[in-house]
Amino acid sequence: MAPLSDLYGNALTTSSARAAEDYSTGLHRLLAAQCDMVAPFEDAIAADPQFALAHAGHARALQNVNDATGARAAIKTASALSEGCTEREQSHIHCLGLLITGKTADAYAAIRSHVESYPRDAMVAQTCSSIFGLIGFSGQPGREAEMLAFNAALLPHYGEDDWWCLSQYAFALCETGNLTKAGRAIDRSLALNPDNANGAHIRSHIWYEAGETKTGTDYLTHWLSGYDRRGMMHGHLSWHVALWSLEQGDTAQMWQIVDADVAPGSALGLPINVLTDTASILFRAEVAGETVAPERWHQISAYASRFYPKCSNAFIDMHAALAHAMAGQSEPLHEIIHNPAGPAADLVPDVARACQHIAAQEWAAAAHHLTCCMADHARIGGSRAQRDLLEHALLTCLLKQGQSQEARQILALRRPLLAASSPWRGLADVKA
Repeated sequence: MAPLSDLYGNALTTSSARAAEDYSTGLHRLLAAQCDMVAPFEDAIAADPQFALAHAGHARALQNVNDATGARAAIKTASALSEGCTEREQSHIHCLGLLITGKTADAYAAIRSHVESYPRDAMVAQTCSSIFGLIGFSGQPGREAEMLAFNAALLPHYGEDDWWCLSQYAFALCETGNLTKAGRAIDRSLALNPDNANGAHIRSHIWYEAGETKTGTDYLTHWLSGYDRRGMMHGHLSWHVALWSLEQGDTAQMWQIVDADVAPGSALGLPINVLTDTASILFRAEVAGETVAPERWHQISAYASRFYPKCSNAFIDMHAALAHAMAGQSEPLHEIIHNPAGPAADLVPDVARACQHIAAQEWAAAAHHLTCCMADHARIGGSRAQRDLLEHALLTCLLKQGQSQEARQILALRRPLLAASSPWRGLADVKA
């Protein structure tokens, strides 16, 4: 009898066909960011309590739904059961263990080595493949190029018929500006698995970068109608629709989406998405001329203090600084300015001080601090679309000082694909 294996042909140390099948179901759901990704791993464990990789998958799924305590307990169990596993499985468990226990630098080195030996181990490869992965949040110069190289190297091992690998490759292409090739890759991926929430997300980014606002809105609104609100991507995908609604002037729709699916108290996603999406949409609304109630800024500032009281990630800290500044919360803002942490910590003080000056309507000072961090703000992390927050901020500071010609030139130089498109309609004077 042939050994049991996962979706990608990797041998599994279990004698239970049911456990192996449940494990593959969990892997599929995790890669596609589908709802109930935890349950199949629990079913696999119930079918074979000694199945070490099921415990490891359970740990990763729990981490994805923000259960850090449960994830650590599950990976500890996986490690304890790993003695009789294959070399790949032992390395797999070791890699995820480093990641889940917060040893990200060691995890990155171990995972890159593991993927070289076992490129079709998608559960491990996935930790480096996206903008929210170990490369995406590395804080290193060239992280977008590194993500593209990483995903391109995986392609020969997965082929043209694997929806997951194609989707990750498409996002890397999008973030490096190759929209035509990215579009072909993601369309192929979604044809193979239209229920892939990550794929729908990537498709939306490609349309954003191309300025295809209505096309993106229509597609994503329809796609979300079939996606469970409990899915980890629901809130963030709703942010994309809210952003496009703002760009089309439908502010009533934007606020309805924000209140129902994006903001604290209603969103069911990860705290990183709730914080960054809410702070971003509130600021973009203000840039577009909307009046944002002070209570909204106070709410997201309090949320940031609750979930991220200390600095660790420049992408999170940038949005927390904005929330605190706009809410007039000087103490947590002071903490971010003076005690930044993480691999891109050197960029954080200028971003945070810029937020402080924007809140005080000190436009020249804000522009100065923004200029200090604009040369390579990709190091902060997140997508181009998310870091357009900084582009909006700088352009706004220039316009507030009457420097429309300089703003127009910067927009054309830094974001040429978007210079005449709807995402910048709130800055119409720039294109006048």
